[in-house]
Amino acid sequence: QVQLAESGGGLVQAGGSLRLSCAASGRTFSSYVMGWFRQAPGKERDFVAGISWGGGHTYYVDSQKGRFTISRDNAKNTVYLQMTSLKPEDTAVYYCAADRNDDGLRSHRARDFRSWGQGTQVTVSS
Repeated sequence: QVQLAESGGGLVQAGGSLRLSCAASGRTFSSYVMGWFRQAPGKERDFVAGISWGGGHTYYVDSQKGRFTISRDNAKNTVYLQMTSLKPEDTAVYYCAADRNDDGLRSHRARDFRSWGQGTQVTVSS
């Protein structure tokens, strides 16, 4: 099982940008599809973006298309989430997730990803 550690969260004003990183342990990073989820207080953990093993296919929810970009660098065992035009409603804890199977990229279900990081807080002020 891969170990994941997110970084890059923080406080940003509305309209600003942040880039989240998720570093993975081990030598088999390219065997995992990766996803980003977020969870606001009192709400469910929601899919934000996903990326296939080699990075050739990316998946987004409609509300993030054009604002968020997921990418990965398999040589660095890292997946990124570039977030632009941030809104207060983007405030949440952001988690990266991994799985060897790509079901989660289409289902957008958290339960289809078996490995999770601890999360990083993103706060967008108005």
